[in-house]
Amino acid sequence: MYDYKIILNTTGSIKEIFVAHGIRHSVQRLAIMDYLFANRTHPEAEEIFAALAPSIPTLSRMTVYNTLHLLADVGAIRSLDVDGKARRFDADTSPHGHFVCNTCGCVEDVPLPVDLLACKPSEHEIKSVQVVYRGVCKNCLAAETEHNL
Repeated sequence: MYDYKIILNTTGSIKEIFVAHGIRHSVQRLAIMDYLFANRTHPEAEEIFAALAPSIPTLSRMTVYNTLHLLADVGAIRSLDVDGKARRFDADTSPHGHFVCNTCGCVEDVPLPVDLLACKPSEHEIKSVQVVYRGVCKNCLAAETEHNL
């Protein structure tokens, strides 16, 4: 069970993010945002709901989905479509790419090359960029190697 009371340690910064993006805060919204900051695994909405619901009886799936979409729409978080299935969410809105493991499905942050960040078409207003690398993560590679021995 996720202990949503951790928000007491980060509520100030999360509230500042909400204020900066014109979002009213609630216990549910604070807990969802806190979960994203505490779990950098790029969780799906269902994972967030399953983790928070036991601690927040008033939380519904609809609240989780609506909150995540609201936060993504205003740019407070990133919404990722890395596998063509469920959307994943990322509290890190700084420029970075993602690595997706074809074996286990994990998603990890990866830095972008500086020259990619400098490449911006001047006649367009870029709202977002998604760079996704696909392959096999180091854990799955190690497991494959161990299995083949």
